Amino acid sequence: MIVYTKPLAEITQGALQVLHREIGLVNTVRFLSQFTIGFGDYTEERRQLFRDMTLDDIVTGIKNSRGSEHPT
Repeated sequence: MIVYTKPLAEITQGALQVLHREIGLVNTVRFLSQFTIGFGDYTEERRQLFRDMTLDDIVTGIKNSRGSEHPT
């Protein structure tokens, strides 16, 4: 007897579809987040990202991105 073994990517995709159908998108994401530990150095990434900006630049950027949706 020959047993067909599905590729791991196919199994994962099927499992995600079942989770999404049975418990919804938000709860699927919450469930999966239990198993991830993250990666990288968040603090250093932010230092590099904003190294040439002042706090005023950052605040102005946030306000501009909100547009008229969140008037101040």
